[in-house]
Amino acid sequence: MPDLGCARNLFSLLRNLLLAILLYSSIYILINLVRTGSIDPRVRLKHTQSAQVPAKEEIRPIGGPSSPSSSKVTIQIGNAKTITINPHANWFNRPESAVLPRDDYLGPRPHVDTVANLSLLVEECRGTYEGLERMRDVFHCMEYQANKEDEYYFVPETGSRASEQDPQKAEYLNADGHNNTLQKYLSVSAAEPAALSSVGTCPGPIIPMHVYWTGPATWRVEIFIKSYLYTQNLPCSRLWLWLDTDRNPKALDHMLKKDVLFKRFLPFVERGDVVLKEWKFPSRIPLPKDMDNTDGVGYYQTPGKPDLNGDSAVADGIVRDETGQEWLALTSKQMTFLPQAISDAVRFVILHLHGGLYCDMDVLFLRDMRPLLLPDPSTGEHAFAERWAAHPHPGDYNTAIMSLTANSSLSSYFLRGGVRMGLNFHPRVIGRMAWKDKRNQELLMLETAAFDPIWTEFNWAREGRCTVPCLRDYGVAFKGKPEAIRDEWESYDGPQLEEIDLTKREMDADALEHTLPDAAPARRQRRAELAKRYESAEEQPPAPGDKSVVESFSTTSEEEDTLRAAGVIGDYRITEDTYPPNNRTLGNFFRGAWTYHIHNQWLRHPEPSSWFSVIQHAHDGFFTGVRQNPYGERWAGPPIAPYNRWAEYT
Repeated sequence: MPDLGCARNLFSLLRNLLLAILLYSSIYILINLVRTGSIDPRVRLKHTQSAQVPAKEEIRPIGGPSSPSSSKVTIQIGNAKTITINPHANWFNRPESAVLPRDDYLGPRPHVDTVANLSLLVEECRGTYEGLERMRDVFHCMEYQANKEDEYYFVPETGSRASEQDPQKAEYLNADGHNNTLQKYLSVSAAEPAALSSVGTCPGPIIPMHVYWTGPATWRVEIFIKSYLYTQNLPCSRLWLWLDTDRNPKALDHMLKKDVLFKRFLPFVERGDVVLKEWKFPSRIPLPKDMDNTDGVGYYQTPGKPDLNGDSAVADGIVRDETGQEWLALTSKQMTFLPQAISDAVRFVILHLHGGLYCDMDVLFLRDMRPLLLPDPSTGEHAFAERWAAHPHPGDYNTAIMSLTANSSLSSYFLRGGVRMGLNFHPRVIGRMAWKDKRNQELLMLETAAFDPIWTEFNWAREGRCTVPCLRDYGVAFKGKPEAIRDEWESYDGPQLEEIDLTKREMDADALEHTLPDAAPARRQRRAELAKRYESAEEQPPAPGDKSVVESFSTTSEEEDTLRAAGVIGDYRITEDTYPPNNRTLGNFFRGAWTYHIHNQWLRHPEPSSWFSVIQHAHDGFFTGVRQNPYGERWAGPPIAPYNRWAEYT
């Protein structure tokens, strides 16, 4: 009987395992089918690695409209895929907007020495530390951030400004552009702006902004970098893109030489805007000198004897070398952890070593970050992160956006604590540790309105009015169909933008290529120049017969002329458009926030006329010289290929 019972238990276990495998396989196949149109799991991989259909005349009509009123036409993209579109409403002739946007909605860029009073921002948007009276009122905080810069921004008195400090004592490496060898920074009048082949010169410290990535470049990498170039003070910033070479030793080489999408950013690597860095988890990390680095645990009463390298153990996990430098030492056993744990730890290590700002890749820049990153002259600190949604606990941080002073007591404390807890750097774990040790107020906690304005709304914790726009979940920013976002403008009480007449049945497609006055000819000429620059033999078309490669594509002006001549691009008719233009403009996209956090959703693409489509059009218009950025500036840098078009929405 016992043997029979064991057999039954084993049979039940195997049956349950088989059912679980079948269930999860079915779910996976269903998701892949909805996402890619195929049950082949290799489709997604190929989509990820194939960013653009490159060769000239690879996009061509293969079935024109049967009559002037025909609603469908077929085009072929290379040898890979055919797409059926409506000639009267598609990517090629759809107006970008139904209103005339004001691009320079932020006014002039803040002075290079402008500092944000972070404590004032925290108190205005949170209330008291104990009471949190305004923590859930995101609308109030957004209004304050958008309209009260004169209260929380200030230029320090002469002698205290960042541009007047000694570059040789800067916390950042190469803060002066000369490896911190200059006696003083350039004056504001002597500094040069960014130009075609130069990133310019900064009258003050150059601040690094860090982001970590693994794998090939995708649309998310593209929109992140473009949002950086669109908003930041480029002569005074550097974007450090950390590529995980622990997981792929050839990651940097692949990004520089083989990544089709990242190719459009190589001029910015050459110019110095983007710095590609190899991420290898260090086996030991230097700690600041003349400081107790043990976080209250204490040093050994008697240091250990020097090993063969001359290192002596002076505390748990801390060694001191022959020069007196202390190091946080990691064992190979400690460094075995999950990818998410790597991402959590990377930001603390990078900021400890280099300082500046860390951002996750699913963040978009909306404003100049520099005023938040310059140290307050009264304290010398600029350490901050943001609150985890509307959680009231003072240790519930989110570190998707974080700034720390390099090699500081606070950065060392976080590193030591994370290592002591088994390399657990989850922000809420680290935050609770800091709260318990009464060090949490050294890391200012900005409210979600600063970097992630819909998080409180998403968690159903908002008090007061909704934000502008009123988005209640993260997916709707990708949606472009009419009525896709309910009550989107419920809190808007600003001026009405000038409308563009889109009611005519037939409208000239070329004139509507861009909805700003006189923009179409300039934009077409600029696109032709871009096409000549970016077409090359390195961008090979997909293999013949492969139907799964093309997920997005770009076109040259010559290709579009061919499509027009074949009747593929006809007169635009708004009544036939699934994604008609609307009144969304970047100036009304969470105005006052410094960033927008997309929150993962790595496989989603923006529908035409969606909020992300609006952002893309603003970027493309700026980089083609047709439009201004939010600070009223014109692009003078290298040309950048425009965003690809998504085949699924054509």
